[in-house]
Amino acid sequence: MIKQTDLITKTVEFVKNSLQNAESGHDWWHIERVWKNTQLLLKTETADHLIAELAALLHDIADAKFHNGDEEIGPATARNFLQSLAVSENIVYHVEQIIRHMSFKSSFEPAPFSSIEMKIVQDADRLDAIGAIGIARAFTYGGYKNRQLYDPTIAPNPNQTKEEYKNSTAPTLNHFYEKLLLLRDKMNTSSGKTIAIQRHEFMEGFLKQFHAEWVGEL
Repeated sequence: MIKQTDLITKTVEFVKNSLQNAESGHDWWHIERVWKNTQLLLKTETADHLIAELAALLHDIADAKFHNGDEEIGPATARNFLQSLAVSENIVYHVEQIIRHMSFKSSFEPAPFSSIEMKIVQDADRLDAIGAIGIARAFTYGGYKNRQLYDPTIAPNPNQTKEEYKNSTAPTLNHFYEKLLLLRDKMNTSSGKTIAIQRHEFMEGFLKQFHAEWVGEL
């Protein structure tokens, strides 16, 4: 099999090339941040570093929301790429399963697959969805989809089904109550939980300020 350092290098090159025109909340810089978060969490967790890092790098290689809701294109793309480098099947399978089952929308159903590597990458991805960068990404994607910032007449629905979540066109601010503020309590690792607390509090402060400005109190 290809050397691990070469495999990581080739994976980085593949992802950068594949996502060069991606929406800026799901581009290479998002991948790099999740990769760095993964490396940080690996310092305090016992796991297979290669599998976790490959999954972090490839987790959004073909996000379903940019491919007509196709939830298999991402895992398939990752598998094809790794197989092209003669990566062993046990690694390919593990990375593929992580990509298939780590997303927030997958949490609406019982998980048929789990591993410490998936928990780490899932935490790393969720950390990039909250805090200051999470706020920026939410409004970037909302603009990309031409959604309203906020509409006080449209109440958030934090108890959505998977299909309701996937098909939602609600204002961006609703996304905080329907997903982002829920992530702190869904973290898997102790380090992830600790980091999430501060980022969650930052979002709460932002929302308090937003609502005050909306009604002219500040």
